[in-house]
Amino acid sequence: MNAINDSFLSGADAGVLRLITAGSVDDGKSTLIGRLLYDSKGVFADQLAAISRAKHKRVAGDGIDLSLLTDGLEAEREQGITIDVAYRYFSTPARKFIIADAPGHEQYTRNMVTGASTADAAIILIDATRAASGELLPQTKRHSAIAQLLGIRHIVVAVNKMDLVDWDREVFARIEAAYGRLAAKLGIAHFHALPLSALNGDNVVTPSARTPWYTGEPLLTLLESLDLASDGRGLPLRFPVQWVARHGGDSKDDFRGYAGRVASGVLRPGDEIVVQPAGTAAVVRELRAFDRALDEAVAGDSVTLVLDRDVDVSRGDIISHAQAPARVTREFDAELCWLDAQPLNPSRRYLLKHGTRLTSARVRAVHAVRDIHELEEVARADAALNMNDIGRVTLATREALPADRYDDVPATGAFILIDEATHQTAAAGMLR
Repeated sequence: MNAINDSFLSGADAGVLRLITAGSVDDGKSTLIGRLLYDSKGVFADQLAAISRAKHKRVAGDGIDLSLLTDGLEAEREQGITIDVAYRYFSTPARKFIIADAPGHEQYTRNMVTGASTADAAIILIDATRAASGELLPQTKRHSAIAQLLGIRHIVVAVNKMDLVDWDREVFARIEAAYGRLAAKLGIAHFHALPLSALNGDNVVTPSARTPWYTGEPLLTLLESLDLASDGRGLPLRFPVQWVARHGGDSKDDFRGYAGRVASGVLRPGDEIVVQPAGTAAVVRELRAFDRALDEAVAGDSVTLVLDRDVDVSRGDIISHAQAPARVTREFDAELCWLDAQPLNPSRRYLLKHGTRLTSARVRAVHAVRDIHELEEVARADAALNMNDIGRVTLATREALPADRYDDVPATGAFILIDEATHQTAAAGMLR
């Protein structure tokens, strides 16, 4: 299976769109992904045969329950809900896709955060029967807020189950207007809205004759046309060091290189760099891949760099261009998505994982928590965050961190908090 996935990703990354489906429970996310896979010929015959015989399918007769293509856990099939994030890969002549099916239940909001962290686009599904009056469900608001928080560039609002409201144009207009008001409050500058039926396939891959009033593209055509994220060339160089490679230490010509993955920017031989947080300056003498020298490395490339002189560089350090270094700090403001069932305890220390560095941290203050119903921050006097809360906090770390605002450089503006006792991931954070 890994070989298949590697083959899938071996093409130009510029042709791969990473997207996530989100929304409330029973909005039809798994069915929509199943329909995309089925109608784009991305399902093998044995897979279809297996789900046709599934004991937990929820369609009558010999019909195929397409949601079972993504609901792979037995507990998911028994309960008819998505629990974990399921990733599926498919392609069309125009583009390759990595699509994540996120759970709709509030209990599993943290799984949605995980799936959305690498997405270029989010499909927010809305059940037309439950939002016909124009009132959006809380989880629709929550997932939209998280998509905006994580900086997802493309938001697609898929109004599903339109067949159950007789393809009523006024129902779609009310839902589209309601989402427009939500987007304005959240700061989402632009979104695409379309009516569809995931169960029947209307406006999913091909246009539907049932919506002559809808002049836009079907979902798949729209996804094929979305512009992809840049390769990070325009961002400042950030190279988190993963390990120090050294051999021939008994020789004066021993090799010392610093291996890692370029997080952002462009790195070339001859570049003047600074090792952070120490601030030591040097020049890049050579860039090497596994079997060859390189003229440059861009975001996503795993390379080993050799400097013009021996300096103190360790795992967790970040190499930046001398003219555009990261800000080095031990205290900063951030937004936290709390993921742990155990609430935040400000009197405890947590492990903070930032890039390749692991250090100790403490939450000095909780300033506010985002009220998902009113879509605004509410002051929190008790200094606690509960599971699925999104809060604005101040953190202090034991070691200095070279970091950026998440909006400027997402790779070095993001971090996670880990419970020291249980080693559970407690929160995902974004520097502000």
